This record gives sequence, structure tokens and C-alpha cells, in this order.
Amino acid sequence: MTKRSKRVAIAIVGAAAFTLAGCEEEKVDAAAFPDLQSCRDAAGLNSAFTAQQCETAFAEAEALHVEAAPRYDSLAVCEEQHGEGACGSEAAAAQGGSGSIFMPLLAGYLIGNMLGGRSGMAASQPLYKTSDGRFTNAARSSTFSTNKGAAKLNTSQFTRPASTVGKTPMTRATATSRGGFGKAGAGRTGFGG
Repeated sequence: MTKRSKRVAIAIVGAAAFTLAGCEEEKVDAAAFPDLQSCRDAAGLNSAFTAQQCETAFAEAEALHVEAAPRYDSLAVCEEQHGEGACGSEAAAAQGGSGSIFMPLLAGYLIGNMLGGRSGMAASQPLYKTSDGRFTNAARSSTFSTNKGAAKLNTSQFTRPASTVGKTPMTRATATSRGGFGKAGAGRTGFGG
């Protein structure tokens, strides 16, 4: 191999390594809470989030819940996907919603510090219970073993889910054909304590 060939090969290997490193997704401090009060309680105790960030993120999670929660054509289908007692009518969750469309109840929320540090901007996602007792976000991009704890998560965990408002609610057949709500997400084992 000539000197020039060696330099080209080294340059290609170096560029490939740099490209792969650049593709690695940014991770952020994140925490899951079953409710707003749990987040407020943790805000003063070594938490990466302030009480104000907890409130803002919870309000955002509630708004996303109304906009993007999965919708089902019957309470029975919803409870098959999320567990008994884990569903309610769309009318109860959203003003102007239908009493014949059902959606899971908000079972917590995920908050992430998108800019790092205490002054960073918080982003959030609603969490829903799955039929196997785990928790998933509205986009179904992740499944967690619990709805409380802290971890480093990829920023993609906070991607805004598609709206389900006005869309045809899932039937038993469509929910089954999709593998059930929460089954399509990446397998996460849960949060640390």
C-alpha cells in the first residue's frame, strides 16, 4: 500500500468514527412521577427540576394527553389495552369530547431537562398504564417498568406524539393488529430510584 492509500484509508476510518459519534442521540436528565405532587415533593430534594418546572411539565403532559392519548370505540377495548379501571370517556377528559369514545387515564408523566442544568427548559410526556402493569408514553416509543424514578433518556423520548383528536377510535381488531398499545415501544427496564 502506498503512503497516499494509507492516508486515505485512515481518513475514511476517522470520518466514519466521527459520523457514528455524531449520530449518537443526546441524553437528558429525566424523571417520571405518578402525579404533580410527587414531582413538587422531589423538587427540593436533589431533583434536577424545580417546582415551577414540575407544574409547567404537568400542564403540558395533561394537554398532550387530551390531544394524543389513544382512543378506543369501547371501554372494554380500552381496558384490554390498559387494565381494568385505567380508562375513562373522552368527554370526561376533554371538553367537547364524545361519551362513546374511551381513552386511558393519565397514569403519571415524564419530565426531561432538555437544556441541562437547573435552568434548562423542561419537556414532558404523559404516561399510560399498559395491560401488563408497565407504563408507556403517548407515542409508544418506550415502555417503563414504573411511573416513578430518574434516568438519562434520549431526547427522542420527548418527541411530540401525533394527535388522535377526531381520528377514528381503535376497535378490538385495530388494537390487536397493532400489537396492542404500548407493545410497539422500545424495551426499557425502568427508572432508578
